[in-house]
Amino acid sequence: MNIFKQFYKSTHSPSNIASFRFQGIGKTILFVFFLTFISILPTIYYLSTLLTAGIESTKSVITEDIPSFTIDNGVMSADSDVPITIDKGDFTIIVDPTGVITNEEVEDEGNAIALLKNEFAVSSGGRIDTYPYSMLEGLTLTKDDFKEMVNTVDGMKGIIIPIMSAFIFLFSSAISFIEVSILALIGLALKNLASRSISYRHLWRMAAYSVTLPTVFFTIMAALNTTVPNSFIINWFVEIIILFLAIKEIPSKKTTIEN
Repeated sequence: MNIFKQFYKSTHSPSNIASFRFQGIGKTILFVFFLTFISILPTIYYLSTLLTAGIESTKSVITEDIPSFTIDNGVMSADSDVPITIDKGDFTIIVDPTGVITNEEVEDEGNAIALLKNEFAVSSGGRIDTYPYSMLEGLTLTKDDFKEMVNTVDGMKGIIIPIMSAFIFLFSSAISFIEVSILALIGLALKNLASRSISYRHLWRMAAYSVTLPTVFFTIMAALNTTVPNSFIINWFVEIIILFLAIKEIPSKKTTIEN
């Protein structure tokens, strides 16, 4: 049975999941990678969309909203005599060549990016990080330089997105293997409850297929950008129930002898 048929069968058939316990470990590992790849597709899509939208938004802000400025000798100067605050809904951009706005005021904005007179400040999650322009000693930056940097990042999207996607896949795969291993350990208790004789290696193979249905469900919810309350509990509950039903499909020793 190929991996796609196994994927379909494991969404609804405990008896098929039970039969998969005899297949090679390599095929099971491949299935875990396949399932992980499917589960991260919505994340990769939203990451790509967010990065593209963020770059375009940044281009628009730099071009249309922010006045010309120069950072030289640790001080910013701009074509404005008053601080400029740009509200973008989810975050705020502040340009202040006058030195009037303080770090505390930037922090009060919540999510904010600020080009202050002597430093660059980023406020997020209730904390603020500042980076003095003196770190750029001997270097002069202008608005055009920032535009060029954004354009460079935009041109590297084709490299950045695949690299970030690869990291997400590797991290998610590690989590998936840990999840399957823990589920197989729980299976050791379930097999005793069901009075079945089965080794851990067979339970591991069955556990790998038992996570299919909840993985598909939560992938669909992620694609719809819908939050599922108590998702952690629901996920584990469904996985354990499916594995238990699959274990019950294994003939008991007594039944085997009688046959």
